[in-house]
Amino acid sequence: MCPRAGEAAVRWLVGWSSIAASFGTAGRVPGPGGAYGPGGHGSHGSGAPAYGGSPGYDPAHADLRGGIADAAHADDPGADAERTVHPVGAQLLWGDPDPLWAVGDWRPDEIRTLTADPADPFTRLAVLGCCGATDAELRRALYAARGGALRHLTQWSGSYTAVVQAGRRITVLGDLAGARPVFYTPWASGTAYATAALPLADLIEAQLDIGHLAALLACPDSPEALGDGTPYAGVRRIPPGHALILREGSREITGYEQVASLAVSAPEADAERAVEGVREALVDAVRARLTAPRHAPETAAPYDPGPVPGMGPADRRAARGAPAPGVGADLSGGSASATLALLAAGLPGAPGSLTSPAGARLLAVTFNDLATPQGREPEMERARALAADPRLHHVVVAAAEEALPYADLDGPLTDEPGPSLVAAARERRRLAAGSADHFTGHGARQVLDAHPARLADLLMDRRRRHLLRPVAALARSASAAGAAGESLLVPLTVYAAARRLARTSYRAGMEAAAARLREGAVTERASGPVDASLAALTWARPGPAAGWLTGEALAEVSIRLAAAAGRPPLSLRPGEARARSVLARHAADHRVFEQAVEVRSQRLHAPFLDNQVVRAARALPESLRVQPGARAAILRSVLVSAGVRELPPGWGVTAHIPNETATRLGLRAALGALLDLFAAPLLADAGLIEARVVRQALLDAAEGRPVPLDGLAELVSMELWLHRLLSRRGTCWTGTTTPHRRAVPEGVPAHRPALS
Repeated sequence: MCPRAGEAAVRWLVGWSSIAASFGTAGRVPGPGGAYGPGGHGSHGSGAPAYGGSPGYDPAHADLRGGIADAAHADDPGADAERTVHPVGAQLLWGDPDPLWAVGDWRPDEIRTLTADPADPFTRLAVLGCCGATDAELRRALYAARGGALRHLTQWSGSYTAVVQAGRRITVLGDLAGARPVFYTPWASGTAYATAALPLADLIEAQLDIGHLAALLACPDSPEALGDGTPYAGVRRIPPGHALILREGSREITGYEQVASLAVSAPEADAERAVEGVREALVDAVRARLTAPRHAPETAAPYDPGPVPGMGPADRRAARGAPAPGVGADLSGGSASATLALLAAGLPGAPGSLTSPAGARLLAVTFNDLATPQGREPEMERARALAADPRLHHVVVAAAEEALPYADLDGPLTDEPGPSLVAAARERRRLAAGSADHFTGHGARQVLDAHPARLADLLMDRRRRHLLRPVAALARSASAAGAAGESLLVPLTVYAAARRLARTSYRAGMEAAAARLREGAVTERASGPVDASLAALTWARPGPAAGWLTGEALAEVSIRLAAAAGRPPLSLRPGEARARSVLARHAADHRVFEQAVEVRSQRLHAPFLDNQVVRAARALPESLRVQPGARAAILRSVLVSAGVRELPPGWGVTAHIPNETATRLGLRAALGALLDLFAAPLLADAGLIEARVVRQALLDAAEGRPVPLDGLAELVSMELWLHRLLSRRGTCWTGTTTPHRRAVPEGVPAHRPALS
């Protein structure tokens, strides 16, 4: 996680609160010549940190000190006070007694700090990321947060992390979706926190949490199985929509968002006003990115070294792996990416850059898979029709076998494992042709669409008539798939499944899922939308990779589910609870995706995962969500408000299913490397899989036999992540008593104790 070879240059912040800070050198930063600032704690009289505060100060050559005394000496006040701990390559935001650092290639405008009053330097706020709030709004929110009102800190447009200090009370807020998580761990008689898990794992030399890895493979969409854990033992994650509050080392986790926990009927929300709220939130989210300062890519070579036969400027830039200056967006032909591209191109003051005037055309990027073009022709035609807009400059990135999934298994170490690791090279090729600020439509389906379990919520509210259209749409899809006889039974089957879920309590649902794992009944294969909807009408279900886990691993996950049955969830409504868990899982995977495909000097923006967009989408009535084409209708109204009224035919249709042909071709091409990877897999050492079973599954998938391909992607990704984690050579910290303090120092345990 620190910027070293083979690791993603991830941006993160880290700090801590500890009662042991009184006898460390927490947050000390020398000024020019090694002298400390007049504040005595590396700060000026105004409370601003001393780094960069005086002319001629060079932090690269200064003896930077910041942090608390090493944990090994925390109980010894007479220990060497000069042995302090601080992150490698960090920028100190504030010092004693509860220091905070920013680590990574943050842009200057992405870090904003302010104090409530110059006379009170220990009441201050730090906001990191893209935030649309003004300084006055930040200061008002700081006053509110000092009194305990935290929700004000989450109501601005953009994607950011907020940290508030009020005396010795530290408050760190996560987002609603989970794309900007917060992690914490006990350390040095207090608590250390960060927006990345690996730095904290390095700090405490954490071992792998094998049970969490098993749950991540067995039930990835079930927060009940994952809990608040991470792949590192001792490092915890605060749930989405919650805040971490530290008071001199003691910690509290509290929610800042109201959640209806009783399964009672609520007044039906006004659909028109709810759609208008989504429209305003999405427009503000895009505008927040457009009004931010522009940044040119940092490249060692000039922007355009000269003409190359057969290559244009964009092709030469993409070949060097550098994004274009300005703002760009994906244009896949789907409704989500098209909405963001047209909004960004049409809003006032749009995508000018450092090298072009305001109003320049937005760079729209479309990926054309030459290896498997079949089935994607309608999407490509829609992308070309949308790109005819004079405000868009269309770039098509064409690639064949070299961009198939599994084509390049080398990549950076991410904070956590994720299924996007197997296709990172494919996505990075597309994003390298994009801009320094690039919009993606990730999260639109999870935020706006209705989870099938919401049909049970409608039955609980006695709104049966709203089930007619979605059930009829499923029947038509079954008929179109060639099952005309079965389509007649679809309405009754779906209604019965929804009714059964509505009458199943949370506790009974968790216990049934745990029993299913213990019995090994985890192999299921959805052959169409109807089967997928029926499988989703449950409180918890196994993931696609669960069928390859050992019985011991499944039994351990079943124990986790059985224990969670006694803990009530945030919502007792199955549809709402399942929708939140699926969104949280997608946001976590998107965060891994950002780290895996990162292009230097590029920022990926996913406005659909912003707090305000998620909050506005949750206000949509369930009766509107479950209707076929609801997402397309909502996004169409967003575009109409921006003046875009003509859209190509077929715009808004359900996106294509994952391209299994490309996945199988990639598996076949990389089969030798994959078999070598699973010759002696680390997952087998941990007791999670049997190597021969997974190798046979890889052979079956390459030969075209029916195999859950998404489950294989999760297995391969986790194995790759484990290899990268154990082969890393760096650490995120310096100044420790241990020369190379890092996570998983002893590797994956070779033997696991049997369950009692």
